Amino acid sequence: MADHVLTLKHFFEEARAGRLTGIRCGKCGELAIPPKEFCPSCQDRNWAPVPLAGAGSITSFTVIRVAPRGRGAEAPYAVAVVRLDEGVSLLGRIVDIPFDALRADLPVRFRPLVTGEQTAIGFGPA
Repeated sequence: MADHVLTLKHFFEEARAGRLTGIRCGKCGELAIPPKEFCPSCQDRNWAPVPLAGAGSITSFTVIRVAPRGRGAEAPYAVAVVRLDEGVSLLGRIVDIPFDALRADLPVRFRPLVTGEQTAIGFGPA
């Protein structure tokens, strides 16, 4: 096992600081994000943290018009699956892009969304 394991807590601490971090399997080379316990390709647990640039493009998206309980004031907002340039995909909230401009293949860039003690993954204009 790697000397430093990237936990989900550490993943969000790094994101809060503006750094997107993936993990690479030391056995088969699979890249994953967010952190997982086992490699989806070879089931090994030999992970190493890998800094990611945070650039990518939208592969799919939806606009949330009726938010979950406790989040009603945030609606409407968009969430998207973003394929990063490194080849992995991640779900995140879209910010600073009008809904009518959203489309598949739209270039975006990672940006942390910080509210109090909570950090979420966001993507804005590239």
